[in-house]
Amino acid sequence: MKYNTFYKNYSKSISDLLSSIDTNLIDQSVELIKKKIKTNNTTYIAGNGGSASIASHVSVDFIKVAKVKSSTFNNSNLITCFANDYGYENWVKEAIKAYCLINDLVILISSSGTSPNILNAAKYCKDTNIDLITFSGFNKDNALSKLG
Repeated sequence: MKYNTFYKNYSKSISDLLSSIDTNLIDQSVELIKKKIKTNNTTYIAGNGGSASIASHVSVDFIKVAKVKSSTFNNSNLITCFANDYGYENWVKEAIKAYCLINDLVILISSSGTSPNILNAAKYCKDTNIDLITFSGFNKDNALSKLG
């Protein structure tokens, strides 16, 4: 019985969340990605923890299914080098600086939308006019959602 209530509440939460998605933003994101395919630019995708796993999975699907030139920053040598040299809060930004060209696209994923390294990367993209798409959850009005 306890699990039945949990499942119903969880299903309702997921349904409410999906209903709140701004589908215009999805359309804009798809059009931006299609533009990057046509211009042969690279889409870089990053996140922390589970969001990094999502980034890797999305990148592979982009490459295989949509023929998007895509990459993630999931190399532990790169992460630890940049985190050591620039601080953990700056490693994603520094990876973008090292890899991303002005016409490339960056997709940043953060469940909380408050991870300092993801926020710093988003701010860098905004400051340098690199196209940016963000995905975040939990709180709809989080800091990352305001940048992407």
